[in-house]
Amino acid sequence: MTAPTDTPGSVTAVYRVSGMSCGHCEGAISGEISELPGVSSVKAVAATGEVTVVSTAELDETAVRAAVDEAGFELVGRA
Repeated sequence: MTAPTDTPGSVTAVYRVSGMSCGHCEGAISGEISELPGVSSVKAVAATGEVTVVSTAELDETAVRAAVDEAGFELVGRA
């Protein structure tokens, strides 16, 4: 996905994820979250454990948690 950008009407959320240690981890998490409806971009950064998501509307945290779990990581919460 592309780097997060703010566009009119978009919502940006930053999540904390534990267990990321490399680019492969970043890609796995980004891939799963990008499949959620309304997501326009995802940027995961292993060094900080932060995942920035831009979407057309506020995302359901349960859905984000499920996507992160599917990638094999744990959603700690919002940053």
